Amino acid sequence: MSQQISALRQRMIDDMTIRNMSPLTQKAYVRAVKNFSKHFGKSPDQLTFEHVREYQLHLGSRGLGVQAINQNMCALRFFYGTTLGKAAVSEQIPLGRRPDALPPVLAPDEVERFLKAVSDLEFRTAFVTIYATGLRVSEAVALTIKDIDSARMVIHVRSGKGRKDRYVMLSEHLLGILRAYWRCTRPQHFLFPGPDPARPITVRSLQRACRLAAETAGLDKMVTVHTLRHSFATHLLEQGVDIRVIQDLLGHRHVDSTARYARVAINTIRQVKSPLDALNIGKPPPA
Repeated sequence: MSQQISALRQRMIDDMTIRNMSPLTQKAYVRAVKNFSKHFGKSPDQLTFEHVREYQLHLGSRGLGVQAINQNMCALRFFYGTTLGKAAVSEQIPLGRRPDALPPVLAPDEVERFLKAVSDLEFRTAFVTIYATGLRVSEAVALTIKDIDSARMVIHVRSGKGRKDRYVMLSEHLLGILRAYWRCTRPQHFLFPGPDPARPITVRSLQRACRLAAETAGLDKMVTVHTLRHSFATHLLEQGVDIRVIQDLLGHRHVDSTARYARVAINTIRQVKSPLDALNIGKPPPA
């Protein structure tokens, strides 16, 4: 049994490697199929669509969110459709509809309060960099000294989501902050190294520092590191930057992902004139 499962797992890993899927995705997919198999106590190739359906209901009963459940289902879709070659089963596996929630955004003065509340130099510089460039937290921690191109005033983002490279702008203000940070800390390779200089700071440590800073700043909103990325995109949109440019800066594959920021760009919304303003209906009578 263990040899069969091991061979099956290797085949799935090979299938993902051939398709150049990221290591994080591969790890998540393998874990999802492993947990699915463990739940029923059988090799996953012996389980049917009915087992998948039962497992999906089980995950929901445990209180998992739609996104977490969908990730598990995407893993099972890949396993059945690609590794086992059972496209008919894969196509039957449904994905839950994700709630179309507005992305959380900080106002510029709230971003300022947040950044001033971070006492640690490395954490504060990392947060400033994320807000100034719109990087994902995983992209920020992976930055190296060589990625900062002051000659061209850009930052090279390597192997972002979907393993895509891209450039983001390097403002004069950010460059000054990064140079001051470098003079104080002298990182050798990674821009934001961890306790072991050969490895970058962890995403988890940044998230912890973010929660502490939000509390210290007295922000009553749910603030994560990703909130800084949302705020970057929204503030650019409010400044009138073309949405296609913002899409490229964020590394979005589809413009629909970027367009949702139009729903929270308050300054832009305020500038839209209501059709009521064009009517000549007079003022309301005094109360």
